[in-house]
Amino acid sequence: MSSPRLIQLQELLKGSPTDSFLLFAIAKEYEGLDNLESALTNYQMLKKHDPEYTGLYYHLGKLYELLDEEDQALSIYQEGIDHCIKVGDHHALNELKGAKLNLELL
Repeated sequence: MSSPRLIQLQELLKGSPTDSFLLFAIAKEYEGLDNLESALTNYQMLKKHDPEYTGLYYHLGKLYELLDEEDQALSIYQEGIDHCIKVGDHHALNELKGAKLNLELL
């Protein structure tokens, strides 16, 4: 399953295969199409090529939750928390702490 937006993003990615924004946008597009495995693959590529991309951790953690992989989600949330503390991203830090706490309370 595909969408015109996904096709356009994939074409853009051909010219810049490690572009963090494009990898993130493609992962989100796959999520919207309920193609969770492809979303996961793109988040993992983004994490490999740009672990500094702070927004990755929340969305990847949520995806792991959807896939019933709570331990993976908790691990990703913690990794993101550690990274946000390091770079001083307080907004993402608060989101990650909240997501982690909510999952731990389940």
